[in-house]
Amino acid sequence: MNSIEFRRELHRHPELSFEEFRTQRFILDALEAEGIECRKIAGTGVLAKIEGKRGNLSRAVVLRADIDALPVVEQNDVEYRSESVGVMHACGHDMHAGMLFGVLQSLNRHRNFEGTLFGIFQPGEEQNPGGASKVLAERPFEGYSVSAVIGQHVDSRLEVGQVGICPGVFMASNDELRLYVSGRGGHAARRGDIDDTVTAIADMVVRTTSLNRPECVISVGKIVAEGATNVIPANTYAEGTMRTFDREVREHIHSLLRSSAKEVETKYGVSVVVDINRGYPSVTNDVMLSYEAMIIAQDEDIVVRQMERIPMAEDFGYYTECYPSLFCRLGVGAESGGSHTATFLPREEAMAVGERMMERMALHILNK
Repeated sequence: MNSIEFRRELHRHPELSFEEFRTQRFILDALEAEGIECRKIAGTGVLAKIEGKRGNLSRAVVLRADIDALPVVEQNDVEYRSESVGVMHACGHDMHAGMLFGVLQSLNRHRNFEGTLFGIFQPGEEQNPGGASKVLAERPFEGYSVSAVIGQHVDSRLEVGQVGICPGVFMASNDELRLYVSGRGGHAARRGDIDDTVTAIADMVVRTTSLNRPECVISVGKIVAEGATNVIPANTYAEGTMRTFDREVREHIHSLLRSSAKEVETKYGVSVVVDINRGYPSVTNDVMLSYEAMIIAQDEDIVVRQMERIPMAEDFGYYTECYPSLFCRLGVGAESGGSHTATFLPREEAMAVGERMMERMALHILNK
């Protein structure tokens, strides 16, 4: 089985976050057929291990790919389209897993490197608390000195043959925000007998989005006020997302949200609860690994695009908090369409580029 066949099998049978049981079994069988040591991790994930022929085996490099899909109904007309109702690999995780399989398959055949190579087929990237946190909670690399954790993500903003690299802070942390307002509901015409929970939630939303700034992105995507033209509901609700690049800014915005809630309570005589579901930390690339990757890419005739920070989030950030890490974007071409859509179809020829890049980086670090 080659990496494209591997990828297409995953695409045909996508599974949602932390439900990747069939996917896990398929990956285990494929790795075992290659003679690669592997085991289950983080519930529905897989950890592979390949020991080199020489050197200190306690030195390690970790390659990571995510394996979960999204609740999207696929509209692509391809023979390997999703057979799972309402589920699709609309973010390219099937490509990521296929490339990781290809690299492990290649390096296992000769093992001409020092140290130990790990491969993580990680579940649950699309859902808090994130599969990366579950992987690390099991301490799979205890006793090893991890020199690097390397991951990549397909990107239709880059053409095939290009990689995007950003030294330092690259992707944002993410928090889920839920705002609850409660008070006396009742007849809309009897203003003195009710608390205007609708205006209160609207005010809270405006205060929340007013906190947007270059280092912080906040959006509210849902507001619920189940009243009527003449009914003020007792409870209203809103939810959104918050993205930041700095820990201190993150904590400061949390504090401002809670202060806003107290002001709204006083102004409207209601109760306001701010529920912050802390998500992934920022993805911070090791600067030295970033520049080494740029040099390797150029040696491989891969075009490097130095990227700016982006307010998207990735649970790869958990790895960057623990080990020197590198997360790259891999070009799949504009014609692939937009990720998280029903017609996203990354160009498979990009896989060879991603595999070459990941394999060269692993060998470079292990054989230093």
